[in-house]
Amino acid sequence: MKTEKIGSAEFQTWTVEDVAEAWARDEIVLIDVRTPQEYMFEHVEGALLLPMPFFNAHKLPGQKDKQIIFHCGSGVRSEKVSRAAIEAGIDRIAHMEGGFAAWKQAKKPYVGTNLATGAPQQVNS
Repeated sequence: MKTEKIGSAEFQTWTVEDVAEAWARDEIVLIDVRTPQEYMFEHVEGALLLPMPFFNAHKLPGQKDKQIIFHCGSGVRSEKVSRAAIEAGIDRIAHMEGGFAAWKQAKKPYVGTNLATGAPQQVNS
């Protein structure tokens, strides 16, 4: 995990392994900031969807019990959303380095779409 101080806030960049371990221990809230279409095609099971165009940092839940980690397709959008959250006054926020592409490359499980039927299916890479 990398940490960057921005004023009094802490911006964290987590690796896929950091996220997967914390996710398995139920310690984080994983928020996907991709489009609804991207999410419907494939996503981390249990991740919440909050598309970047609709992001409002003031509506995020508190992080008393679980830390918020954002992710997108490559890490670009989730970094932008994280920095916007800090600008809105959130003092600790994180995103997943490399995004969903890195998650898949690390062979982590996700929900994909069966192209023959259009139905969701578990993918255990």
